[in-house]
Amino acid sequence: MVGNDIVDLEEAKRASNWQRPRFLNKLFAPKEQQLIHSSENPFFMVWRLWSMKEAAYKLYTQQNPSRFYNPKGFECQIKNEEGSVRFKDFDCLIKTQITSKYILSEARLLDFKMTSKVIDFEERNPNIQSEVTKAALLNEFSKTYQISVDDLKIEKSEFGIPTVVFNTEKFQVSWSHHGGFGAYVV
Repeated sequence: MVGNDIVDLEEAKRASNWQRPRFLNKLFAPKEQQLIHSSENPFFMVWRLWSMKEAAYKLYTQQNPSRFYNPKGFECQIKNEEGSVRFKDFDCLIKTQITSKYILSEARLLDFKMTSKVIDFEERNPNIQSEVTKAALLNEFSKTYQISVDDLKIEKSEFGIPTVVFNTEKFQVSWSHHGGFGAYVV
């Protein structure tokens, strides 16, 4: 099981004003708001925490199939380059990659090496971006497990949780796209 999330920083600057009244209070717990306000770069911290929450949500819903919106309930902690997220009795580990263009987080239950792959889209149509990301994910899955890509398909549960299907087996995967970037992990 794995969850990931990517935030395009230019898109985040353009489309969201994190400094507007009540924005932080709606999405972040008091300790997270302290992290943001004490950070050298509050903008990066806002989107790092958001990316961590999204990756953790995707992992959580793989274990507990459901669909809900409670970003404040997923509380992040950061120690050096690694982090963790807690939601009720669920805990997961988070690794985050921060570049000048995007922030990418990956969530797993046990210690891991980050394996998400990033796509820099030329296309701006989100539907086409989604198809490009799914095709890249299937190719990576095919290469990793040495299974013909023609024998694989992607299915989503009633809650929108994606899996790669080979014969009768289902494998948890995750993908994300935002602005000009996509990311997937098998």
